[in-house]
Amino acid sequence: MSESRTMPASAVVEDRRAKAPQGRLAAASQAPARWIWLAAWPVTAVFILSNAATPLYVLWQRDIGFSKGTLTVIFAFYIVGLLGSLLVSGVVSDRLGRKPVLLPALALALAACAIFATASSVVALVVARLFTGIAVGVVVSAGMAAVTDVAGQERKHRAALPASCAMVFGAGLGPLLAGILSETLPAPTVTVFVVEAALLITALTAVVRMPVRRPEAPSGGGWVRIPGVPQGAGIQLALGIAVFAPGITATSFVLSLGPSLLSGLLGTTSRVVAGAMAFAMFLTATGVQFAVQKLSRRTILAAGAASTTLSMVTLVVAVHTSSVPVLIASALLAGAGQGMGQLGGLSLLNSTVPSQRLAEANAALNVGGYVFAGVLPVSAGYLSDAVGLTRGATLFAAVLMALAVAGGLVVAANRRRVRESA
Repeated sequence: MSESRTMPASAVVEDRRAKAPQGRLAAASQAPARWIWLAAWPVTAVFILSNAATPLYVLWQRDIGFSKGTLTVIFAFYIVGLLGSLLVSGVVSDRLGRKPVLLPALALALAACAIFATASSVVALVVARLFTGIAVGVVVSAGMAAVTDVAGQERKHRAALPASCAMVFGAGLGPLLAGILSETLPAPTVTVFVVEAALLITALTAVVRMPVRRPEAPSGGGWVRIPGVPQGAGIQLALGIAVFAPGITATSFVLSLGPSLLSGLLGTTSRVVAGAMAFAMFLTATGVQFAVQKLSRRTILAAGAASTTLSMVTLVVAVHTSSVPVLIASALLAGAGQGMGQLGGLSLLNSTVPSQRLAEANAALNVGGYVFAGVLPVSAGYLSDAVGLTRGATLFAAVLMALAVAGGLVVAANRRRVRESA
């Protein structure tokens, strides 16, 4: 008879820990509670980079010379890198562990900082955005899964909030930080990325020290594939995408064409104003998640769809009345829509997907969201070049409003499924 069958359960656990291979970190469930938030810092640091360039595009447009359509293409290469990364990073992270994927991604983010700081052509901006997208793809899959791993099975339900808030807070802090630094310090397109590089180095340190271990039962299948979820969790993934995709598409529109809208409505090219609007949008996305965290997942998702719908209504009003306050209201509603869609989607996946498939499941959620976030704003950018910013924004808003309403109807039609996964 084996020793483990004659020992008390608690003693078996201690015995197995003592026999764990040297060099393997303690199980994530034993990590101090502060590590749940510390593990989210790499996600925040990379997302600061993801939007740090937003207020600086007006400077590059002036110095290099390119249209609003080209601007949205530069933005779209970020989506290309992100989606390409998601085809690989989730699966590889579930098989090899979080650190072997996160560390190279952070190194690539540092390379993107160097390229941004020295950019003198559209090609350089495209490459920097591509590298940034790859790094972001890793942190939204492996990075968010690492937060859940660190939380452990007993605290798994607490992991969705810090993982989701880390993403949106970083996304908002990036443009605000860039706007302030570029207006107040010399070399505006350089200083921002020097500061960001320092933040990424602290994130590297956090990953090195992160109390996670390599997976013991990695998933099978191909290494490069469209990410998915285990059988039975497909409806939860679909419900998350139905609300998250319109929400993140709305915020992507504000990030890519928000400065142009501000310039047209307010007649200002202030980088602080553009950065502050983006920061306020994502601060709303962060705050609303704390506000609704105790509500049912169905309520959170339904409210997210409603918020995105209202965001598009106010966007139409803003561009037709040249009202900056209404434009800001549209951005805040967009942030709330993304925040609630993201929290609801991550919560559904955390409750139904085992840890050995969680990074891939996170990747699947983000693929579903970022496909729309890449295609629609680019289309709106080129449409605005052809028919004017007012008409282009109006048509974009109409399409996205229809998607948001459809997402809300899908959630309403599947309310029993959402309750079952709680």
